[in-house]
Amino acid sequence: MAKKKEDMYIPRRIHVSAAYRTFTVFNTILMIVISAVTLYPFLYLVAQSFSSERAIVAGEVGIIPVDFNVTTYVSIFKKGEFFHFYGNTIIYSVVGTFLSLLMSSMLAYPLSKKELRLNKFIGPFVIFTMYFGGGMIPNFVLMTKLGLRDTVASFILPGLIGTYYVILMKSFFQSIPRELEEAGQIDGLTQIGVFFRIVLPLSKAIIATMTLFYMVGYWNNWFNAFLYLDTREKWPVAYHLKQIISGTQTSNDPGATADAAQISANIKSCSMVLTAAPLICIYPFIQKYFVQGMMLGGVKE
Repeated sequence: MAKKKEDMYIPRRIHVSAAYRTFTVFNTILMIVISAVTLYPFLYLVAQSFSSERAIVAGEVGIIPVDFNVTTYVSIFKKGEFFHFYGNTIIYSVVGTFLSLLMSSMLAYPLSKKELRLNKFIGPFVIFTMYFGGGMIPNFVLMTKLGLRDTVASFILPGLIGTYYVILMKSFFQSIPRELEEAGQIDGLTQIGVFFRIVLPLSKAIIATMTLFYMVGYWNNWFNAFLYLDTREKWPVAYHLKQIISGTQTSNDPGATADAAQISANIKSCSMVLTAAPLICIYPFIQKYFVQGMMLGGVKE
């Protein structure tokens, strides 16, 4: 009895050349080396944060803690103000990121339309602001004159719109098929309705990417707090840790411990670990959107 063709099919072995094998091995080794070089500084900081002052000063710490202790972490967490500053940072980051995404997307979407009047002037003007700004002193004077100094607005407004991020979003919006927007207009949607109900839902990749960028910017921002926030209770955690690293907080502060010598040795490592930990935990969940958004955002200008 004759066998069917699919039963008689024998998969052919794919020939892999020696050059391809060499490339694969070399590429794998290279990626391992790059990963190790990238990961080592963070592991080193974590090890330092759990090591003793003696080991740190002696240079004995590598990627494994020496004389393991958690004295510095305990000293930091004993102060309830640390969680207060952390709460401030979460509020500033969430509110600032939301407003930045809203403002940036609402600016980028009109710029992506070639039929926009004065687009040839507005586009270059937006790009101009990426290279030239008013400067620190004019911004400080402006915030003071507007009565926004020592307010949450003074922390958020200076970085509300990132020109580079606007350009990425503009390029992404240009890649969305025009026919989808026209179909929405035929169904009775206004231009704003098309933007919020069609364009933004199709832009999850670039929005996730911009969310990460803006969130990192607000989370690590201490300079705006240094310039504009005079009230200690309004500080973000980054500026609080900056003050600790700079030595402006001494053992005379309320709640300070007798372990000030050891805290001064590895407080910098603890501060960096505590500041970076939330972002490191969030990144794996939006990594795929981050990569996709960066690729799509740079395809078309």
